[in-house]
Amino acid sequence: MTKHAATPPELLSHEERLDRLGAVAVHVGLGLQPGQELVMTASLDALPLVRRITEHAYKAGASLVTTLFSDEEATLMRFRNARDDSFDAASAWLYEGMAKAFGAGAARLAISGENPSLLANEDPDKVSRANRARSKAYMPALSHIANFDINWTIVSYASPAWAKAMFPDDPEDIAVAKLWHAIFAASRVDAPDPVAAWAAHNAELQARTARLNGQRYAALRFRGPGTDLTVGLADEHEWAGGASQAKNGIVCNANIPTEEVFTTPHKDRVDGIVASTKPLSYQGTLIQDIAVRFEGGRIVEARARTGADVLNKVLDTDEGARRLGEVALVPHSSPISKSGLLFYNTLYDENAASHIALGQSYSKCFINGANLTPDELAARGANASLIHIDWMIGSGEVEVDGITATGAAEPVMRAGEWV
Repeated sequence: MTKHAATPPELLSHEERLDRLGAVAVHVGLGLQPGQELVMTASLDALPLVRRITEHAYKAGASLVTTLFSDEEATLMRFRNARDDSFDAASAWLYEGMAKAFGAGAARLAISGENPSLLANEDPDKVSRANRARSKAYMPALSHIANFDINWTIVSYASPAWAKAMFPDDPEDIAVAKLWHAIFAASRVDAPDPVAAWAAHNAELQARTARLNGQRYAALRFRGPGTDLTVGLADEHEWAGGASQAKNGIVCNANIPTEEVFTTPHKDRVDGIVASTKPLSYQGTLIQDIAVRFEGGRIVEARARTGADVLNKVLDTDEGARRLGEVALVPHSSPISKSGLLFYNTLYDENAASHIALGQSYSKCFINGANLTPDELAARGANASLIHIDWMIGSGEVEVDGITATGAAEPVMRAGEWV
């Protein structure tokens, strides 16, 4: 990555910061290797960042960079004009091609920045059916990501629609500038040496994972307003956080930014009630004030103040959609939380609060997970599903205890902070 230390961060132009974000995506996020292919997805709004990433990828030796663009206006045209039966279809051929590329060693990069309320006024049944069809078609490609076969990462672009959702009272240009400021800060782009800043941050996250792996807790218990939840941890689970080595041997940061340490719950050992502490923006629908009850690992009751129809349809996606695939711990004092901003974007909001994820678990969160078969993972408590959806349950009012194999409780977080 090009060194930028000669220019004080406060004097960097927007274009220079955007270029730094592109470099961070390639060198920190992906760890892209010479000769490696890159498959990127982005909205049309993100074209300036796509170009910066493409340039840095080729400078790093990429053999080929292919970008698949989406357009939110075209998405709305579908929901308002397409035949009803079309919402049960997805471009399986496209995802099969992506899976083939990943199977051949290509890296994966996604640029997020969607309008969080894009589909808020569309038919929830059509939204649910379209999401389910896409999830099913995407599974061959997703399996390479969920199993950490390849190096992959997600970064964000400040689209006008997203910015206005966050700053509705500001003119569009001011809203976009504020969102870019938040993205650059959270991505450590403003540091004198972004790569060094990420190395130090990764070391801190890995120290947290080492501590938790040494404790070998049988469960975690979350307590706070509307929450008293015991999350049993999978047998031979392993905590992860920050930079990790994919099965192809490449070290990458799957999320830019990231503040979490995470592992796999046991799909049958989650009990109690839990309330969300931030809204969940899911495929264009804003789901607020989620409250659910688990019994034997499965959600048996669910409600939400907004987006309840979409939430319940998501839970009916398949058997694994009502069970957990991830639990993550994030301090309330994380930089994203301290910003005081609600991003309406899971990549950011999940790094402001501890969270759980419905659906598919990650094989990387098991001891020797890279060498376990799906049946062996399932025997250890791993969940399988077409979905993987994170939602936030942590705050400054939430306490977390680690439960030992003997049933003793040890403090892990108090008032949202590490003990």
